[in-house]
Amino acid sequence: MTAVRTLFAVCLSLMLGIAHAQTPESEPQAPLPLNELRTFAEVLERIRNAYVEPVEDSVLLENAIRGMLEGLDPHSAYLEPEAFQGLQDSTSGQFGGLGIEIGQEDGFIKVISPIDDTPAARAGIEAGDLIIKIDDQPVKGMSIMDAVEKMRGPIGTTVVLTLVRGNGSPFELELRRAVIRVASVRSEMLEPGFGYLRVTQFQNNSGDEVRRALASLATGGALKGIVLDLRNNPGGVLQAAVEVADSFLDGGLIVYTQGRMANSEMRFNASSNNPSGDIPVVVLINGGSASASEIVAGALQDQRRAVIMGTDSFGKGSVQTVLPLNNDRALKLTTALYYTPNGRSIQAQGIVPDIRVERARLTREDEVAGVREADLQGHLNNSSGNETPTQRAVERVERPQDSDYQLNQALNLLKGLNITRNQQ
Repeated sequence: MTAVRTLFAVCLSLMLGIAHAQTPESEPQAPLPLNELRTFAEVLERIRNAYVEPVEDSVLLENAIRGMLEGLDPHSAYLEPEAFQGLQDSTSGQFGGLGIEIGQEDGFIKVISPIDDTPAARAGIEAGDLIIKIDDQPVKGMSIMDAVEKMRGPIGTTVVLTLVRGNGSPFELELRRAVIRVASVRSEMLEPGFGYLRVTQFQNNSGDEVRRALASLATGGALKGIVLDLRNNPGGVLQAAVEVADSFLDGGLIVYTQGRMANSEMRFNASSNNPSGDIPVVVLINGGSASASEIVAGALQDQRRAVIMGTDSFGKGSVQTVLPLNNDRALKLTTALYYTPNGRSIQAQGIVPDIRVERARLTREDEVAGVREADLQGHLNNSSGNETPTQRAVERVERPQDSDYQLNQALNLLKGLNITRNQQ
């Protein structure tokens, strides 16, 4: 028991030092729960003496730390060296694995979003799917970090996921691990004058990439409208979200955060450098749009800069701070909540679109050959000299909006907004 008392004394002195260092001066310091600390020391001693197999003290203490973090909220975690390095890799844009952003729900692992052009996306995994087994091992009660470690592995090896979608039956997917290189921004022209910007994840360089993409789209002629696609974007770096929103705003508040730490209350304002000008913007969101995606959508919605279209977003309105520890470990700790310019908290509620458009797939019916007036022999000529006879069917080039119903609706709205602007 002497060793435990010594350990208890060390933990107590460390906790006193931490509390003294981190408690804000304006907030009275709460007394330490000595009874609970004594219980902790007693439980530790009972395990050391009575558990069926010997367990090292370091293992018990690491499990205690992990349990402290997991008992807070789904996004706080204790990061061991491999997980800490994986987090750093994911924000830099290259890492190994399957390409899934995950959370926790009812003890299971929930897919927040598959990342574009990764094994998970190609296999058909969707936002909202529940992972119930990884390689035949049930995930019930498994921590997110443990699940991540099991899904990551050597490049080229396979992993079998058992998933449940909605009220359906469980199904299995075999995925081959790959190096995940995430190009966070891609762009193209949907039609002359109407551009498309897809942000898959908010990385350190996403703001610069969006500005370059806007400049590239503008080289093809005057832009009449932009679709900003944030569907299945799980979020990422807060500063990147601010920079992307700033690319569409002339000024005003983008987002602010509030928390207990002295530096957790921050306000982010847009600059006057707006490369998008005042062209109409439609932002697409869905249940896989989380965190930084919701910051951008909320800012453009509150500032009346864009029309938000799609379905309700995920509702992650908290800010995580990575606090490095010794031995290459770190805490990922929820330290603040963020709010839209109008003071809305998105936490557990999400962004509600201005125009609700459910996911659907467009299919084109075969056109029936017909005859127009201009095809008839001896028809009267148009006085303007313009006539439109039936045109021969030509092979169509498949465009993104031809099969994506939400994107098709966003493009149609942009066209309508453009017509309204020209008539004013």
